[in-house]
Amino acid sequence: MKISASIYSNKHQPLADVVRELDEHFIDFFHVDCNDDPSVFKDIEAIHQSSLTPVDLHIISPTPEQYFSLLRKTPVGRVSFQLEQFGEKVQFPADLPGQIGLALMNDTPVEAFAPYAERCSYVLLMTTTPGQSGGVFNKETFRRIRQFRRLFPTHQIQVDGGVNAEVSFILRNLGVESAVVGSFLFQNKSVGPALLHLKREVVSSHYLIKDFMIETAELPILDVRDLDFKSALLAIEKYELAFVLITDNGQLKGIISNADVRKGLIRNFENLHEINAFDLVNSKPIVILEDKTIDELLQLIRGVKFPLQYIPVVNAGGDLTGALTFTQLIKAET
Repeated sequence: MKISASIYSNKHQPLADVVRELDEHFIDFFHVDCNDDPSVFKDIEAIHQSSLTPVDLHIISPTPEQYFSLLRKTPVGRVSFQLEQFGEKVQFPADLPGQIGLALMNDTPVEAFAPYAERCSYVLLMTTTPGQSGGVFNKETFRRIRQFRRLFPTHQIQVDGGVNAEVSFILRNLGVESAVVGSFLFQNKSVGPALLHLKREVVSSHYLIKDFMIETAELPILDVRDLDFKSALLAIEKYELAFVLITDNGQLKGIISNADVRKGLIRNFENLHEINAFDLVNSKPIVILEDKTIDELLQLIRGVKFPLQYIPVVNAGGDLTGALTFTQLIKAET
């Protein structure tokens, strides 16, 4: 996951010093908030003069059209426009340089992105008030990320507001492309360790698995009474998660993965029509309780001798309540 440093969150150093320090630690973007203030382009010009790192601009204005000529004159790597400020749909010219994105507040449905999906390549999901540093991350954003990814699978996701090392771990797991970070970067003694925590580590844990797991409505689930080989294959194919969960009145009874299907095909290669779906079920999969923390999740992962790509999530009574997948996290770490 890329990190976009919110440069205005550092109020203790001159802009040139902030840019130089961030570049020394190979920051991915300089994030600039433009609260309807064209003068920020002077800062962007100053950044361009001393750095090749792309600028990530967020424009909050009821008249975004007034910034088009400025963007042509002073191009940025990417620019997002705050949807809630629009009076009517905005037409973004084809000749605007850089990536174009749409920023959404937390109470705006992600479906609002649809009219702009053809022109915009990414969404900026705001979890706090735009332009204000030091806000608290809104965990509802985890659900919004999953929802946006389902609706717009080819578009990138950026998150802004309250991102720290722990939140970053979850965002990486959810496949977020980049995160805007301000306070966490500049309140640490050094930018370097803070960036390491954001990109590779998790240093504390108060979020629970149920705060960010994939919920049952989004998962391939078959009741044992409906289980057969064809239905299992169709469920795996439809949800593209490489597994299907088997339940009995809500209780988790097992899982059938792509690997289980492959092994079943090999075992019954001469008589494929005799494959019994029940023989494919792993009735003792590794699971995690929904009230466990990220620290406890990491301990579980480290204690397993083989790579985990997914984990069913259950409550104390054994009912299936969700699942975790690690495909996006693996991609982010490589």
